[in-house]
Amino acid sequence: MKPLIELDPDKPVSEQRDVIQNRYHPDVPAVVNVKPGEDFVVQCLDWTAGKVGNNDSANDIRDMDFTPIHHLTGPIHVDGAEPGDLLVVDILDVGPHPKRDWGYTGIWSRENGGGFLTDHFPDAHKVIWDFKGTYCTSRHLPGVKLPELAHPGIIATAPSHDLLAKWNEREAALIAEHPDRVPPVAHPPESENVIAGNLRPGTPEYDRIAREGARTIPPRENGGNRDLKNLTRGSRIHLPVYVDGAKLVVGDIHYSQGDGEITFCGAIEMAAGWLHLGVDLIKDGMNKYGVNHSIFQPSPIGQNISPYRYIVFEGYSVDEDGKQHYLDANVAYRQACLEAINYLKNFGYTGEEAYMILGAAPIEAHITSIVDIPNACCTLWLPVDIFDFDIMPSDDGPKVYVPGNTAATAD
Repeated sequence: MKPLIELDPDKPVSEQRDVIQNRYHPDVPAVVNVKPGEDFVVQCLDWTAGKVGNNDSANDIRDMDFTPIHHLTGPIHVDGAEPGDLLVVDILDVGPHPKRDWGYTGIWSRENGGGFLTDHFPDAHKVIWDFKGTYCTSRHLPGVKLPELAHPGIIATAPSHDLLAKWNEREAALIAEHPDRVPPVAHPPESENVIAGNLRPGTPEYDRIAREGARTIPPRENGGNRDLKNLTRGSRIHLPVYVDGAKLVVGDIHYSQGDGEITFCGAIEMAAGWLHLGVDLIKDGMNKYGVNHSIFQPSPIGQNISPYRYIVFEGYSVDEDGKQHYLDANVAYRQACLEAINYLKNFGYTGEEAYMILGAAPIEAHITSIVDIPNACCTLWLPVDIFDFDIMPSDDGPKVYVPGNTAATAD
């Protein structure tokens, strides 16, 4: 099927920006129209639009300029969509761009956004993955082979003017509470490097969108950057519609990912990709079902990892310093992650390498208990079959199988 929207990762963004946006705003003009019941293919750049290279240095991760993030394909106008409807999006298929057969995972430096464990791993690192059909491997992480679990990190609709104002107000209040935090607690509107389809700097429409447009980095009521590994081929999403035409945007395609994308760039980010989508409408669906956020149905295909071969790590609401917290699932899951990282270090991986494995592999994250005061219990389920060697506990104890220190670092 010929793509409805074509993008070429070998061309500069400046030559393709008419079909790209990187801010949420109701007035970004749609670039194509589709009808309910139609299916179509769109191509996507990676979220950085090629700023990460297939090389052995993490300088590009360390020095990343976040002002143009994310590069999303669209908006796509869905005929007949009105505020209050639910936009039904079927992910019929997804894959890497024909010009790119590789992807990457990165640990963002603490000064440039960080990740879930940035206090433990503050420096930039990178891993390149080579795609080989339904599996990928990496020269930077020996001993690991991950199955394809391709999915878009971002599928979203446009906010209304009122909803956009609410976002900016509530996030500005949070920033005011923590003005000097590194990394920051939120990303306010940023007028530098805004892309708004065929609008250009210096026009009133563009300049207003640049001042008001919400960053695409967090998920919100319109869907957005949820980074759900379960939104793979065969899944269906129901997105709230806030403006006429819905103005669907998609992008940030991943080859695989673990729950939480904990390194921030924790997924295996495709260097470019494509999506085959179908759309439909549930008229007045938000009111009929009483929903204000997106809901989805996972794919019946499932994962390419056996559901019975996991090793599961636990964490509780007690932090690294031994301080007790009250039913804090964030603290509990952080402890589960650290337990898994320390465990994998026994086999030769550095802490940073183990951290990136947990971001890229299809781990499962669960809130096991949230009622037994004072400790929430969270668990991290690590599939053992992704490794070329046995990581299960035994009387013989762990053995070093990999050399470690093979991931790309910054100068």
